[in-house]
Amino acid sequence: MASPKRFIAGAVCPRCAEMDKIMMFTTDDDDQVRECVACGFTDAVSDVEQPASPELETRVNKRRNEDDHTVRQVVFFKAGADD
Repeated sequence: MASPKRFIAGAVCPRCAEMDKIMMFTTDDDDQVRECVACGFTDAVSDVEQPASPELETRVNKRRNEDDHTVRQVVFFKAGADD
């Protein structure tokens, strides 16, 4: 069953660059469709056709933490008035 059409807040149309003119809805075939009410642009995305994309490699997820977080040496400082 098709879902009701709803506007996506803050979405910008890729064709006419108008903001807040994009509607999103789901068809009977479980395709998600976005449609611009200003210029008529439509784009359908099927859940079946999308290949699983791997996570993008960034400096955060490729860095290996080799530090074992153990305390090597503890140093205490005394104030001069404690002598």
